[in-house]
Amino acid sequence: MPNILIVEDETIIRSALRRLLERNQYQVSEAGSVQEAQERHSIPSFDLIVSDLRLPGAPGTELIKLAEGTPVLIMTSYASLRSAVDSMKLGAVDYIAKPFDHDEMLQAVARILKDRENARNRPAESPRSNTGRSSEKAVAAVEGDMNIIGNCAPMQDLFSKIRKVAPTDSTVLIQGESGTGKELVARALHNFSRRAKAPMISVNCAAIPESLIESELFGHEKGAFTGASAGRAGLVEAADGGTLFLDEIGELPLEAQARLLRVLQEGEIRRVGSVQSQKVDVRLIAATHRDLKSLAKIGQFREDLYYRLNVIALRLPALRERGDDVLEIARAFLQRQCTQMAREGLHFSFEAEQAIAQYSWPGNVRELENAIERAVILCEGGEISAELLGIDIELAELDDDFDNSSSGSGLEPTEDLSLEDYFQHFVLEHQDHMTETELARKLGISRKCLWERRQRLGIPRRKSSASS
Repeated sequence: MPNILIVEDETIIRSALRRLLERNQYQVSEAGSVQEAQERHSIPSFDLIVSDLRLPGAPGTELIKLAEGTPVLIMTSYASLRSAVDSMKLGAVDYIAKPFDHDEMLQAVARILKDRENARNRPAESPRSNTGRSSEKAVAAVEGDMNIIGNCAPMQDLFSKIRKVAPTDSTVLIQGESGTGKELVARALHNFSRRAKAPMISVNCAAIPESLIESELFGHEKGAFTGASAGRAGLVEAADGGTLFLDEIGELPLEAQARLLRVLQEGEIRRVGSVQSQKVDVRLIAATHRDLKSLAKIGQFREDLYYRLNVIALRLPALRERGDDVLEIARAFLQRQCTQMAREGLHFSFEAEQAIAQYSWPGNVRELENAIERAVILCEGGEISAELLGIDIELAELDDDFDNSSSGSGLEPTEDLSLEDYFQHFVLEHQDHMTETELARKLGISRKCLWERRQRLGIPRRKSSASS
């Protein structure tokens, strides 16, 4: 059982985090400061240290030196995100912004512990070694080591490309719908490259406010803007020598795109407010669920940047395109949840497996994982039903209706439209003569999900539309 040390001065947060980790089969110790951690525990003996950045006395980054190689995950408020970048340069394995949800924390902990286990088992070799034989050996383990399940033809083709691409420094663009696991592919590319011992910095471009994105990515000098009381390194600098993963790169503002293009073309950055450029050695991996080529045609994405990013394009198939993989992934999730929640012996009913195989899973792997976690929690017997998974057995009929409605309206999905784009077109096309309930049913989603997507995509409801 992995042994984790939590260092957090706020008792409520520390206790809640301890309970969360203990419920998921981790052994947990705690301290309220770096000094208390030193006095009460042998810090290097832990498998992972989770520490707040701001603590009474010494900051959480002091634990990096005291840990003697044990990975340190830094927690920080969004306002202190720039300090988290500094902690990465000091050797923190990763950071997580508060407030975070439980899944986000558990995924980070599981990934760090898995990477630590893989590093222990991997034969020692020079980080710059790039012989074909050693690269093939390392990357051959991608599927198992990175927990990517895939026996269908599209996934086997993807694994083959990962084996070829990982040892290179080529820029990679990962394309796929939301929830398909694009970050897992990015981590596979990083972990089996010559940069594996250097950091991989992951950035969700859609999650950072537009006003902050340039200073977060490229850093800033003192006085560059109001509140810039000191110079700060950006996330690109934090990734120097390693990999920068830009998720949802289609949401990057045009001004930031121009700066990113300079990184790719010249291998250098210029901090906001500075006239001096500095060299960086970064491999860029980008991901998107949108059609960047179409965005470039209408001026919403730089065409020159698109062609720089699209050196190697990897397409991650949607879950509904993966055939028997769906059930295999579902069973793997069920086994993991049963282990974490001490619910051994649970299994899917025949009807549940049929529903899993037939449902379109618009939220992809993420939706499937959440459905199974919920079902394990709510299940009172030994068998998980389709109802517990929240799958409507009439969804297949609704999907047929949706296909017929789409073809009848002349609005046909093409390869140039992402699901988000298609959603937007469908809603705008039909909202004048459909209620919100009818729209949701045709799209195979709940009314709450329809409302959330409207908010995210900026699609207002027509005043004349019904609300029943």
